[in-house]
Amino acid sequence: MKIQQNGGERSSTKIALTALSAMVAETTTFPIDLTKTRLQLHGESLSSTRSTNAFRVASEIVRSEQGLLGLYKGLSPAILRHLFYTPIRIVGYEHFRTLFATQHDGSLSFSSKALVGGLSGVIAQVVASPADLVKVRMQADGRMVSQGLRPSYLGPFDALNKIVCSEGIGGLWRGVFPNVQRAFLVNMGELACYDNAKRFVIRNRISEDNIYAHTLASVMSGLSATALSCPADVVKTRMMNQAISTEEKILYRNSCDCLVKTVKIEGLKALWKGFFPTWARLGPWQFVFWVSYEKFRQIAGLSSF
Repeated sequence: MKIQQNGGERSSTKIALTALSAMVAETTTFPIDLTKTRLQLHGESLSSTRSTNAFRVASEIVRSEQGLLGLYKGLSPAILRHLFYTPIRIVGYEHFRTLFATQHDGSLSFSSKALVGGLSGVIAQVVASPADLVKVRMQADGRMVSQGLRPSYLGPFDALNKIVCSEGIGGLWRGVFPNVQRAFLVNMGELACYDNAKRFVIRNRISEDNIYAHTLASVMSGLSATALSCPADVVKTRMMNQAISTEEKILYRNSCDCLVKTVKIEGLKALWKGFFPTWARLGPWQFVFWVSYEKFRQIAGLSSF
């Protein structure tokens, strides 16, 4: 018998299940995430005048960076990030949802769920931001290898050490503000939309609470999350990729400066660079994550999300 969804459910079990599901989803979709990051960084260099697309970027990575293994550059810090980020936002959303629902006679409006989802994402991103920074730096580092240069970082721990030594402890949270903005938007779209969409599908008898309902809900939430978060994601990626040293002049002073310069130099459409690979990643990522997570919850005797 399934345990009813309340404060009695073990948070430790949920944390373990979300971490496991996130690792499966991240490993499955990481090559798309790497392609998206490289595509977003395209255009920063004055020499990057040739137009490109996701397929061309992915092909170049495979050709010049250790073959298919090059598509997994930065996977370890990405998984490390999700050990913190995903459990905090998912379990945090459930906790806040239950707390607010109790105060509102057991029901929450979509706007309230959106606010709860955004808040959960902000908290999770602040905690996981150093791992996210290392992931972006290592993904971008592959470009140096393709140019025959020595990579800046040998691994995630080497990257952490070098960032702290050259930029201080605060350097680990470089780009935290656009990162938090993105986390608020993506979780507002993802969690609230998945929650509402799944209940809509079940309530209208389109499907039972099974893989079909989870798939439909994940597709809808993926589209809304991508549309909302892509501009902040572009700014976040560019802010986190720039390193500060005594020899280098920073390209962007802050996220607002990055936003203005990106639009001024590359046009408004640049804010949605990587939209399709972002959506192509979020869709499969959410499908793998939510289907796995819901199944794991069922096996563990927990109620449906």
